Amino acid sequence: MKNFKKYYIVAAPPEDIYRALTTEITIRLWTGDEVLIDPREGGEFSMWDGAITGKFIQLDPYKKIVQQWYFGEQAEDSIVTIKLHEDKKGTSFELQHTNIPDEAFDEIVEGWNDTYMASLIEFYLEE
Repeated sequence: MKNFKKYYIVAAPPEDIYRALTTEITIRLWTGDEVLIDPREGGEFSMWDGAITGKFIQLDPYKKIVQQWYFGEQAEDSIVTIKLHEDKKGTSFELQHTNIPDEAFDEIVEGWNDTYMASLIEFYLEE
């Protein structure tokens, strides 16, 4: 199992980023794909036509989102923690993803950088 941590800057306030990660219509706009989401603690989600699935563990509006991502049967839960901090350029997006299966690590990191965050950052640049 491996862990990944990185900071990104998104050109929008934390309130907008939080909504973009917890509101079905907004997620559809920046991903361009089918989304199913129940934005409450214990609620499940599916993004990018099922490429990412999991459930919400903690929601602290406009500040923090903790999710469990499903990777099939594994001993330890894969946990994604997103912390949103105000920044002079918008939002500092602190990402920590723990317990990523070794065989999926490179693909997951590439997905965070080149798909998930690239899409979110680009969405707010276009506004």
